[in-house]
Amino acid sequence: MNRLKMEQLPAKKEFQTGIRRAPRRELNLTPREMRLAVSNALRYIPKQFHAEMAQEFMDELIERGRIYGYRFRPEGKIFAKPVEAYQGKTLEGKAFQLMMDNNLDFDVALYPYELVTYGETGQVCQNWMQYLLIQQYLREMTDTQTLVVMSGHPLGLFPSKKESPRVIITNSLMVGCYDDQENWKRAAALGVANYGQMTAGGWMYIGPQGIVHGTYNTLLNAGRLKLGLGQEEDLKGKLFISSGLGGMSGAQGKAAHIAGAVGIIAEVDESRIKTRLTQGWVDAVAQTKEEAFAIAQEYLNKKEAKAVAFHGNIVDLLEYAVEKNIFIHLLSDQTSCHAVYDGGYCPWKISFEERTRMLAEDKAGFVEAVNRSLRKHYELIKTLVSRGSYFFDYGNSFMKSVFDAGVKEIAKNGENTLEGFVFPSYVEDILGPELFDYGYGPFRWVCLSGKKEDLQATDRAAMECIDPNRRGQDRDNYIWIRDAQKNQLVVGSQARILYQDEQGRLKIALRFNELVREGKIGPVMLGRDHHDTGGTDSPFRETSNIKDGSNVMADMATQCFAGNAARGMSLVALHNGGGTGIGNAVNGGFGMVLDGSERVDEILKLSMSWDVMVGVSRRSWAGNKNSLNTVKEYNKREQNRGIITEPEIADEKLIESLILGEYHAN
Repeated sequence: MNRLKMEQLPAKKEFQTGIRRAPRRELNLTPREMRLAVSNALRYIPKQFHAEMAQEFMDELIERGRIYGYRFRPEGKIFAKPVEAYQGKTLEGKAFQLMMDNNLDFDVALYPYELVTYGETGQVCQNWMQYLLIQQYLREMTDTQTLVVMSGHPLGLFPSKKESPRVIITNSLMVGCYDDQENWKRAAALGVANYGQMTAGGWMYIGPQGIVHGTYNTLLNAGRLKLGLGQEEDLKGKLFISSGLGGMSGAQGKAAHIAGAVGIIAEVDESRIKTRLTQGWVDAVAQTKEEAFAIAQEYLNKKEAKAVAFHGNIVDLLEYAVEKNIFIHLLSDQTSCHAVYDGGYCPWKISFEERTRMLAEDKAGFVEAVNRSLRKHYELIKTLVSRGSYFFDYGNSFMKSVFDAGVKEIAKNGENTLEGFVFPSYVEDILGPELFDYGYGPFRWVCLSGKKEDLQATDRAAMECIDPNRRGQDRDNYIWIRDAQKNQLVVGSQARILYQDEQGRLKIALRFNELVREGKIGPVMLGRDHHDTGGTDSPFRETSNIKDGSNVMADMATQCFAGNAARGMSLVALHNGGGTGIGNAVNGGFGMVLDGSERVDEILKLSMSWDVMVGVSRRSWAGNKNSLNTVKEYNKREQNRGIITEPEIADEKLIESLILGEYHAN
């Protein structure tokens, strides 16, 4: 049971036509290291098959840049089946199998054959041998065991308590001096590092619905802060332009439509456009710049929502807007720039097909083409901003990539990224102060029964827990959940996302567990995106509005992860990289199975509050206004149960008056 069970090798697999495949990954291993990579992969295979598999793995490594073990992929379609269809000794073990399978669904995953769920490189695990062994362990796991997974490798089942997590996951936690993209590529090719992204390697992805809500909130609040909209107004008559319709970025058209805007989303990969059109996440497809803006203008005039996919490069689209003096209200980018040189960004004047060829055959030329494109992209954005557009980085490392491409002026200090960039991150201006600082973040759940009626019941229950008159944010969330069924947000499992604060999450979680206990719905898996109030340390995104210098520290995410484990969450995960790339973030996440028990009630009461307030506390200590007030309310409410340290805020004029003496910075 502690190895893959097989009496004979599975047959080699045929690849289904029309399914996206990952580009060949960069391979910079020495001949000795390539042999080591094969030796590492063979550890999963019974020894009698080594002679047959060794050359096959070597061929995969040379052809694809990684060893995926294609022949070990299960036959047929992988998808989230109802939880009772899975084998297992625990509900949690069955639930985690379901979550993994959802991440690898052809309709959900970006590159399902390469186990990439979204974000260009975010994998469930490294190879199909790991997948099989993890699933095998989950079937065998009891409620007094914990499965430990290190960068996709199932270390094994270890004795623990019933109150302990059933699964603990870590991904790509590189030692400091090796924590960079090049060393990670080497480790990944060797088969010892897995880029979990956020919810890919944490088995909590629910399709692009997750990012729809964040984008929807961002667009509405950008309209209020920058375009003068009232709390009850939407984006009617406003134009939003962005790029990328892949896994992490497929949400933009849908979010713009729900927010009432007209959106044009550029995408170079026609297959991704077809997917979003079939799903109803974009309303129309334009093959030319002229056609895209003509459709947009028609609906701007009518003040009706419309999501247009432009088949082409964002740089071409923006160049046309500059030349024709077209006003753009809101402007962003959502390509996978955390993997900018690995296919996450397609250079200007290069086709998608040529991009794929260059990745495999001319990496140096590709890198230079990316850098040229980023510099041009930046110049166009700068021009549009000078004409009144509001540009925000959507936390995808776009501005960091522009800086790395040689544009030092994008940094506030013109030298390095320590003080941020001249354009704000959407967290810095919008989601940070307006949502994260209060504790609002991407709370989510999956109805493990697979029944639509269970999801409808949870939607109704969540609505009942929201007071739409408390804050504008609550009103937005009420409307979001009210219209969720109508907006057809489900892709894959019967799941929902809802930005909620500490009290809201706890109230909803306890209500769901009560519904399970009463037999009104089947079991539910709770989780969140790691893109949240307290689960992630990233100066380029989640902690970009923390100004006391601690935005570069990873204490919060680590403490969040450890605290969730200590309080008994069903699954806990800690990742390097997140949506901003290796070395740029540390993410802590969780999964919690609601079985209707009072045991789960007690875990929820302890863990849901901690998971949120660890972040609000950090933000309060940094002096963030809305967090200061939220902490005061918490301390007043909790009294003897808990207490959070509150800062004494120094007077800015006093600090400015301090004399530096003879000190001169180098």
